[in-house]
Amino acid sequence: MNKKLAAALSGGAVLVLTLSGCSDDSDNKVNDWAKKVCDQVQPQLQKIANANASIQQQTADNSKPADVQKTDSAAFQQISQAYKALGSAVDSAGPPPVDDGETTQKEAVKELNASSAAYADLQKKVDDLDTKDQAKFADGLKDIADELNKISTNGDEALKKLQSGEVGTAMAKQEGCQKPTASASPSAGSSKSPSPSKDSKNSEDPKDSKGSKEASSSASPSEKS
Repeated sequence: MNKKLAAALSGGAVLVLTLSGCSDDSDNKVNDWAKKVCDQVQPQLQKIANANASIQQQTADNSKPADVQKTDSAAFQQISQAYKALGSAVDSAGPPPVDDGETTQKEAVKELNASSAAYADLQKKVDDLDTKDQAKFADGLKDIADELNKISTNGDEALKKLQSGEVGTAMAKQEGCQKPTASASPSAGSSKSPSPSKDSKNSEDPKDSKGSKEASSSASPSEKS
């Protein structure tokens, strides 16, 4: 019942997860900007990865609706908070020192904040599902999975632009902008970092995702938010 949600999450796109390559063409100012952003990005990518992993763990056909609801609600809250923090990280770094940097930065922040709001809305919808009627609950999850697909396929043009050219090359070199390995699942209603879990098989090595849209919705927090 939760498998479609997990699949939809793993198809999402997020900041810097499409990055690949390690050339050294960018100048120091661009590298400094990339480091400023990526140092703040990593904990948020970890949060998204862990949240996705927690949903993956709750995909058994015999999972109780109440357990699925609790897990999904906590995961969506965590992803929403992570996107908001990503928007703040890009915003606080200032415009990247490249042509049209200010416009690119503002549009990327706008998209990240919109994603945060979208996941907060999904959390409310999950909380409102009727867990006493399994058929209705499953239908509700299907609708939420459909919305997740829309979130992951729409509105990432500004992020793609931010990750292109000199800026993209500089960000790709930063460890903080690499896709993390999921290591935990969020506790319901908590914004704290989850405790480690043994299930990290859903994560992928960033090297496997050259030039492709990576699951940004499939990452989740480390120690700070």
